[in-house]
Amino acid sequence: MITTTGTIDMQDMRYLNLFAKVTHVNTRFCFPYNNMIYFCVPKQMINKALGKDAENLRKISNVIKKRVRVIPIPQGEQHAKEFIKAIVNPIEFDDVEVTADEVIVKAGRQSKAMLIGRNKVRLAEMQKIIKSFFGKEFRLA
Repeated sequence: MITTTGTIDMQDMRYLNLFAKVTHVNTRFCFPYNNMIYFCVPKQMINKALGKDAENLRKISNVIKKRVRVIPIPQGEQHAKEFIKAIVNPIEFDDVEVTADEVIVKAGRQSKAMLIGRNKVRLAEMQKIIKSFFGKEFRLA
């Protein structure tokens, strides 16, 4: 997980190196969410990263023994909704509001429960992700 200070821990470095070796796509962004590892790549590189019939994802997943997803890097706050939707898929939510200092996701009762997760684990993970990518706080409404 890339923190706000821009540091990467050793486990993430291993994930990034494996990803680059298998896909031939370099990225600086990987993070855990809901027991999966997400890699963010430029939008035009997603197909190359996935490989033919998502073969690259299967290879990486078999090595690290976790499910893997590849999503596009957000190009700014205007892409926050698509970014969050890609991360929490298949969970549906109503809307995303970006204010000066926070990102607010509006969701129904069932969706909100799934976004929070047991012992607020998913909520904490999403707060870290939003803080590192957008420099804002994350909140559910």
